[in-house]
Amino acid sequence: MFPLLGVAAGVLAGLLGIGGGLVLIGALLWLLPAYGVPQDAAMHAALASSLASIVLTAASSARAHHRRGGVLWPTVAWMVPGLLLGGWLGSLVAVAMDGDVLRWCVAVYCFLVAAQMAFGGPRGDAARPGIVPTGWPMSLAGGGIGAVSAVVGIGGGSMTVPLLVWRGVVPVRAVGTSSACGIFIALASAAGYAVHAPAGALPAHSVGYVYLPAAIGIALASVLAAPLGTRLAHAISGSALRRVFAVFMVLVGISMLL
Repeated sequence: MFPLLGVAAGVLAGLLGIGGGLVLIGALLWLLPAYGVPQDAAMHAALASSLASIVLTAASSARAHHRRGGVLWPTVAWMVPGLLLGGWLGSLVAVAMDGDVLRWCVAVYCFLVAAQMAFGGPRGDAARPGIVPTGWPMSLAGGGIGAVSAVVGIGGGSMTVPLLVWRGVVPVRAVGTSSACGIFIALASAAGYAVHAPAGALPAHSVGYVYLPAAIGIALASVLAAPLGTRLAHAISGSALRRVFAVFMVLVGISMLL
């Protein structure tokens, strides 16, 4: 079952730059108790395992986008310090939160992002291929993105993509750059969930809140599937990509509430 989730995560990572985390969380929340994960720790384990798998998923997606010239590496470099710090601190906050509170945070977050992508629209200077956002504002933005991503268990693409589009980056390059940023968010956040978890929180084959069979199974399959999503992203127009992104967010939000 975990490799099947990895295929879905990989395609979504390449297509939308989101690492598939929001899909994984809902599925893992149902599956992990069947593997011996205590119900009261299932939400935290789903978030942590999703983030751990996203490291390889995002790396595969970023590599595929880079080969097509779709990653703005100067932007990534400016965002990395904030992404790492925010991801680490956000995981500390999440570990202290109740599982039901985390579930509602994920659902509300999905609806907000969907509304922004569907109705917010880019600025007037947007969609110019030569725009490469840099500077300390991007570092600060990275801190906020990393912290929120750790709390809701994602690679940050649902914030990084809208931010870059708003700054004028064409959507397909925003997706590629977001994939690269997701590597650093996932590394810091997963490490935080592993270190901050109470002793003995999960059964064997776990590191803190990270359930290794889920994280590894998902990651290996997602690496193979991510290039397919990348090819789809480069074949879809920018406006269509925004609509796909918005609809996806709504569906995930509803699934979390149900």
